[in-house]
Amino acid sequence: MHSSNSRYLKLSRRLFIFLIVILGITACISAPSYDKNTLSKSTKRPSTHKVVSGDTLFSIAWRYGFKYQDLAKYNNISTSYRIYPGQIIRLPGSFVAASASGRSTKSNDYAPKSSVKAYSKNTRSKYQTNTISKSTKPVLQAGAIIWLWPSKGAILQHFSGATTLNKGIDIGGKLGEPVLAAASGQVVYAGSGLRGYGKLLIIRHNDTFLSAYAHNNRLLVKEGDFVKAGQRIADMGSSGTDGVKLHFEIRRDGTPENPLTYLPKP
Repeated sequence: MHSSNSRYLKLSRRLFIFLIVILGITACISAPSYDKNTLSKSTKRPSTHKVVSGDTLFSIAWRYGFKYQDLAKYNNISTSYRIYPGQIIRLPGSFVAASASGRSTKSNDYAPKSSVKAYSKNTRSKYQTNTISKSTKPVLQAGAIIWLWPSKGAILQHFSGATTLNKGIDIGGKLGEPVLAAASGQVVYAGSGLRGYGKLLIIRHNDTFLSAYAHNNRLLVKEGDFVKAGQRIADMGSSGTDGVKLHFEIRRDGTPENPLTYLPKP
């Protein structure tokens, strides 16, 4: 009798363990998977952006991940890249698409001239928010760019892909330490209008490359200034974030790329 009960208990225990394993496998198969990258890619981009004071075409293109030349052409904006408060910038999600290689591809679906809001000469002069001068200023770099490190600190966070939250690298340092221009170019944005970047500088190096310097404590250059590689352009800070650091990005044709691909080896 005792032997029979013992066998029964062993059989019951094995059956119980078997059921637990089966239920665990079923839960793993049926549970939905939430990949951060997938969620990021599925987020819908707005179809328009209303220009506010402080916006530039470069900062708008940066915010939404577009090539600024394509954004200008789509909205029939001249190569002076002037925009005005209240202007509606169209942002169709299809006219610049990321290819498998991470580069941008163009579409010929550009807006007709009639879709662009007209402004009087007086309005233009009063509310102009972005103009790229074509006077006898230094010529932007042509050909290969020789990149320099924008700060001497250690890397706190690495690039994690164009579609994820960290589209550049985070470099540590102390409050007030120098932030340097990684290459020569023209400052096309200086301000704090882009959420999550704090006090931000964007430099245009040529028709292909832009670089950005975020979370600064103090900006030492302004929009329109031409800067040289290695020039001090800001003081490191913690604006828009929880600690002192420099967030540095390089974008090629509007697409974020890993800065370590371009920067010299430490």
